Amino acid sequence: MNVEYEKKLGKNLKMLRENANLTQEVLSVQFQLRGCDLTRSAVAKIEVGQRHIYPDEIKLFKQILNVAYDDIFI
Repeated sequence: MNVEYEKKLGKNLKMLRENANLTQEVLSVQFQLRGCDLTRSAVAKIEVGQRHIYPDEIKLFKQILNVAYDDIFI
């Protein structure tokens, strides 16, 4: 995947998380409650484009943040 796109995606996910008034830790817990072992550290790495994001994680970001896919992929 394109590194610049991953950074842009991560920055957007961070903005959406902050708009939902969630910390990285709380977001991580929400993922874990839904059966996805995403740590706070992994969330931080996604937000700065240092870690790839998987399709099941995208789906959960959408659900937890209560946004549309179009909001994630702008």
